[in-house]
Amino acid sequence: MNEQAKTTTPAKPVKPRKPLSKNQAWAYVAIGGILEIVWASGFKYVEIPSIIVLIALLTSFELVIRAAKVLPVGTTYAVFAGIGTIGTVVVEAVYSGGIGLLKVGIILLLLLFIIGLKLTSGEEHS
Repeated sequence: MNEQAKTTTPAKPVKPRKPLSKNQAWAYVAIGGILEIVWASGFKYVEIPSIIVLIALLTSFELVIRAAKVLPVGTTYAVFAGIGTIGTVVVEAVYSGGIGLLKVGIILLLLLFIIGLKLTSGEEHS
């Protein structure tokens, strides 16, 4: 074979991703939590198409994985899951037509803990 016939084109250089700021990472967690509400609700309610459920599921975890590279993983996951929990309870209350006072209290307590985790996530250990 002719050596000149074996020409290769150089690969395009891959641009390195700019690291996320903490604010961007928290935005990813919030968006991921909202998407978790979509996919978790989609498991029960047929009004949400299966393809939307799948896209929301994959996207939510991708966003949380990216955020966890910048933020503490335990706090990141707790906030993500808390947003999803609160949201799915609200969706359930809307669809079922009501919610009990005890459940509202527990959800508000969960919300308080999520906010507390978020506010204390930047503290350094001495």
